[in-house]
This record gives sequence, structure tokens and C-alpha cells, in this order.
Amino acid sequence: MSARRRGEGRRGVVIALVSTVVVFAGLGFAIANAPGWPEIHRQFFDWAEFRSTFPEILSAFWLNVKIFCISEALILPLALLLAVVRGLPGPVFFPARLLAIAYTDFFRGVPTIIVITLLGFGAPALGLSGIPTSTTFWGIVALVLVYTAYVSEVYRAGIESVHPSQASAARSLGLTHGQSMLYVIVPQAVRRVIPPLLNDFIGLQKDTALVGVLGSIEAFKQTQIDQAASFNFTSGLVAALLFVAITIPLARFTDWLVARDRRRQLAGAAA
Repeated sequence: MSARRRGEGRRGVVIALVSTVVVFAGLGFAIANAPGWPEIHRQFFDWAEFRSTFPEILSAFWLNVKIFCISEALILPLALLLAVVRGLPGPVFFPARLLAIAYTDFFRGVPTIIVITLLGFGAPALGLSGIPTSTTFWGIVALVLVYTAYVSEVYRAGIESVHPSQASAARSLGLTHGQSMLYVIVPQAVRRVIPPLLNDFIGLQKDTALVGVLGSIEAFKQTQIDQAASFNFTSGLVAALLFVAITIPLARFTDWLVARDRRRQLAGAAA
């Protein structure tokens, strides 16, 4: 019976692979024989243009990486603090909880590009002394504000997923609420939310391209400059491949973490 099932499984895999190859081959044939394909090939897949624009787009892409790293280093602790504030018990902390809820709702509701443009063009225009005028600075601030709201909800879900008995046990040992959160609840919550956090990292890495609307020369902004100079869109393919080179490994790492967590849960249930 097991050999028969293995045979059926192999047949199913072969059929799926063959059907996939046939579908993509058909799509490729249809596209390659379309009347406008020569012009599309020249405009979007010009190898000479790819090679000539790759170095400067790669150089600009490091700004995307820099923005991502700085933003993420600020988002992780700020979002955790916001999630903890939303869970503070008692009426005395009601104003803090209300502010945390208002912040989360506002920045999750406003499109990221609007926050970036409002801060990037509005804050320097105030003309106040000490206010930075760097477009990259305000792009980072905007991304931190928006993604802190999103990531705080991920943290909050992780905190609420920890069984209340964990907090009760910690309090019975004499720990205060703050100590219980710090030493018992938060460590468990963080481990549980690592996969969804990585998904937010992927979204943040892609959204660094929005900073280009302020004038910062990051990868996408550089492609626009190249396209305006050559009237060719191949540079967009260069930027897309650079972003994919970052996001796909992160996505696969997320899948690996999810699978590992599932195996641990099954092993614990079996024990």
C-alpha cells in the first residue's frame, strides 16, 4: 500500500511539473510571437543597457540597504515598547493605552507614501533651526513611524498568545508586572512572532524605494534617471533583480522558520 502511494505521489509530481512546463512554454511562445515583442524586447530587455546601468543602480541600491538597516534597528524596540504600553493594566494607564491605540490606528491607516511626502517636504519647510533637511533622514523617520505601528500589532499578537498562566506563575514567584513581562512573557512572545516579523522586514525593504519621491538617489530613483536619459526601461529590470536578490532569501528563511516551529509543535504534542 505504501509503495502504491509513493508511486501515485511521484506520478502527481511528474504531471504537475509537465503541466507547468507546458503552460510556461505556451506563454513564452505566445509572447515571443506577439507583434509588439521586438519593441518590448528592445525597451525592457536590452542587454547593453542592462550592463551599462547596473553599476550605478547597484551603488544607489546600497542606500536602500542602509535605510532598511537603520529603520529596522529603530522599529524593533519602539514597536515592542508600543505593544507593551497597549497591554498595561489598570485605569491609571488608560491615557497611555489610548495614545498607543490612536498612534497605531493612524499610521496603519495612512498610506506610507503620504507620510513620507508630508514629513519629507513639510518638516524642512518649517525653517526651524536644528531641523534636519536631509531627505534620507525624513524618509527613515516616516518608515519608522509607519512600520512601528504594523510591527507593534505583531508583537501584541505574540504577547496575547502567551497563556495567562505564565503571567500568574511569574506573579506567584514574587515578580512584578514589569518583571513578568520582561523575563517571562516578552521572550516567549518574540520567539513566536519571528516569522511574521520577517514578512514585515520584506515589506520594509521594498518600501525603501518610496524614499525616492523626496529626491534621494536610491535604486528606483536611479532607474528613473536612466530611463529619462535613454528612453529605455531595462534599468527597471536591474532594480527589480536587486530587490528580489534580497527579498527571496528572506522569504525562504521565513518559510524555514515556520516549518521548524511546526516541527517543534508536533514533537511537543507527540511527547
